[in-house]
Amino acid sequence: MPSSRWAPWRAFINVPDRKEIQVADLSTNKVLDTWPVTSALKNYPMALDEAGHRLLIGCRAPARMLALDTDTGKQTASVEIAGDTDDLFYDAARKRVYVVGGQGFVDVLEQKGADRYERVARYPTAPGARTGLFVPEWNKLFVAAPHRGAQEAQILVFEAK
Repeated sequence: MPSSRWAPWRAFINVPDRKEIQVADLSTNKVLDTWPVTSALKNYPMALDEAGHRLLIGCRAPARMLALDTDTGKQTASVEIAGDTDDLFYDAARKRVYVVGGQGFVDVLEQKGADRYERVARYPTAPGARTGLFVPEWNKLFVAAPHRGAQEAQILVFEAK
């Protein structure tokens, strides 16, 4: 168990309707702080880079990934991503972010520093395919493509290398 120097235990709660992130103390069940999300809206998926102290947030309007400092709540980066994101994952082993966008793409962003991310790949999926699951132990990203017209429902599998 981690030492008490890491207390209080915190959770980051995405509240898109209020355009904010709430920071809660899990030991007291109280909201400690609220961080406004203003440079992009419709903030939905989030991932945590614990080692780098960054909270990564996928936004839809405009399509951007924002990085916030988990100690201060200040925005440290903003990167263009595929539209209609609903899932994003941080791959700590490779220092990459996988953004699943319903626009029909998975974006791979490489972390070049705590506050610098570059898109290194964009893979086509299918329109509406915005739900995914990254399994680090398997080095795989699974993306659900829905049935739409002639498009068959399927699970797409991407290997992280």
